[in-house]
Amino acid sequence: MKVHIIGSGCPDARAERYGSAFLLDIGADSLLIDCGPATTYKMARMGLAATQVGHVFLTHHHFDHNADLPCFVLTRWDQSKGTEPPLQLYGPPLTRRFADLLFGEAGAFAPDLKSRVEHPASHECHRQRGGVMPRPGLSLDAHDVGAGKVAEAKNWSATATQVHHVEPTLVSLAYRFETAEGSVVFAGDCADCDALRQLARGVDTLVIACTHFGAPPASPAIVDVITGTPEVSEIANETGARRVILTHASPSYAVPGVRERAVADIARSYGGAILFPSELDTIDIGGKGNAER
Repeated sequence: MKVHIIGSGCPDARAERYGSAFLLDIGADSLLIDCGPATTYKMARMGLAATQVGHVFLTHHHFDHNADLPCFVLTRWDQSKGTEPPLQLYGPPLTRRFADLLFGEAGAFAPDLKSRVEHPASHECHRQRGGVMPRPGLSLDAHDVGAGKVAEAKNWSATATQVHHVEPTLVSLAYRFETAEGSVVFAGDCADCDALRQLARGVDTLVIACTHFGAPPASPAIVDVITGTPEVSEIANETGARRVILTHASPSYAVPGVRERAVADIARSYGGAILFPSELDTIDIGGKGNAER
């Protein structure tokens, strides 16, 4: 089991980090958690194809977590042979509406889809890629989900819980994936809350935002909606997480030594493995032992 760090930044567009996206490989299945800016392009840079993904899980509808969904969905469809199962999309309320506004009969990309399905040049490109004719339209199943079991396959199951972030303006979810090789929680963007602690109890790997060093100097308004080093330490210790992967780095983390400081702050009270990877890194999280720091 591997997690590919595709996007691990904030809404700020920076060369080293931008937006949030993670690809979780479980055996032959690839699951995409969030789809922030440039996800499809960054996947290609890592040698990862959109066509290998069968399930997408959105934590919430901030643009740094969903802005590349149109590009990803259209690329997956365009490069498919036409025999693949429908893409499964899961997310909090508004996910089905979001998908319909993009890909429905009156959606933003309906003219593009119609042209590619009907035009002879598009047919030839499809045939050259090994596609079957007649060229099928886009196949996407969008699901609005909440707390509880979300999806299940032969080698994994996914459970969600609603977490505290920016409600009532948006609903935010965290996801837990259970596999024979271990468990992993993607906290998304959220503050410390009982729901996250319950979801992450006994987890092997916790992927969690680390945007600040607590208040002060961070604004109390920021601390109220997203985790930093104090909260990561407390959550990891209480839940017994074996390993934490830090993400959603704010622009200040581009300064040399700041990432190392964050790891050191957490390590003062947490004895598990702490990783603060760069974008385009891949981490092997298979097995239930601790990874190296």
